Amino acid sequence: MKILVGLSGGVDSAVAAYILKGQGHDVTCAFMRNWDAYANNDILGNPTQGLDDICPQEEDYLDAKKVADKLGLPLLRVDFVKEYWDDVFSVFLEETKKGRTPNPDILCNRHIKFNAFFKYAKSLGFDWVATGHYARVLHHKDKDAIMLKGLDANKDQTYFLVQVPQDALNHTLFPVGELTKAEVRKIALELDLSVAQKKDSTGICFIGERHFREFLHNYIPKTPGKIVDIDTEKIVGEHHGVMFYTLGQRKGMGIGGVEGPWFVVHKDLDSNTLYVAAKEDNDWLKTDECRVSRINWFGPLPTEELSCNAKFRYRQKDHPVTIRFESNLVIVQYAYPIASVTPGQEAVFYLGDVCLGGGVIEETFKNGLSMSERLSRGKL
Repeated sequence: MKILVGLSGGVDSAVAAYILKGQGHDVTCAFMRNWDAYANNDILGNPTQGLDDICPQEEDYLDAKKVADKLGLPLLRVDFVKEYWDDVFSVFLEETKKGRTPNPDILCNRHIKFNAFFKYAKSLGFDWVATGHYARVLHHKDKDAIMLKGLDANKDQTYFLVQVPQDALNHTLFPVGELTKAEVRKIALELDLSVAQKKDSTGICFIGERHFREFLHNYIPKTPGKIVDIDTEKIVGEHHGVMFYTLGQRKGMGIGGVEGPWFVVHKDLDSNTLYVAAKEDNDWLKTDECRVSRINWFGPLPTEELSCNAKFRYRQKDHPVTIRFESNLVIVQYAYPIASVTPGQEAVFYLGDVCLGGGVIEETFKNGLSMSERLSRGKL
């Protein structure tokens, strides 16, 4: 098969390319450049600003080049800076301004790696694309592909891949999905790849590690307001803008005292008030139902109520839920109350190892009441 591998400069995609070459495929590698720190005013919160002669993205390209040369594979370079800004980062900023908590990694996979990059590969005549994600795909000759969790439960990345379009999934390979991270490192060491011990990338997809709140101040102005104890209605501090915080957040609020620790439980954009509650097991964080929109589903949509499992954030355990489709929404009812289910994040549904699909959490409820209704009625 003729395959274009997205080579990021990390160990996972390097081993993916090696595996495919070893299987006898016609393999070409491509490095994606999706962020320009200088053009995008990435100054505040950037720990590498002014320190290095070579920007982190260029260092990743040089690492990818070393891998491609070592494996004897050609390396292309493609620029999606505009597409990333328009389809990923702008959406991320707009959602953040609404007080939601969007996931840029999911947006990046949908719009860049498995849309712009996928179309680029097709335009060059490639039959397949491949990446270093920890997931598995079952391909069928006459049916749509099915996505499965990666064998390494600690590294499974199906949560981030849930918005991959079905057509792209039908032509995508995840070679390291059958391996553990330890096995991937071992292969890289045996091959003497320069990235064998390279630290895993963290932070925002294709942007990297940032001091998050300061980074957002490059694009969203500070709007200070009151931090209020939701139980006593006492003012306990001042925030920098409710959009810079997320439900369940404990650190970074600058409040303490014997009543704490404090957790963010509600963000009121109209009054610019950040509500907090004491103790991790407070009931204000817990909900028993949510509504999910922007659904991407692998295979035919269920016509009846379905019992399955759900993740509401990465690395969270699977929770038993019941889902039903109503128009363009999925109504999700939990088997028991769950803390910190957050609007703007993704709800991803599973049957065993099979990733069914998912969408964006729009609103949460407890006992039929939204958070605003609970607050106005004083009900936990």
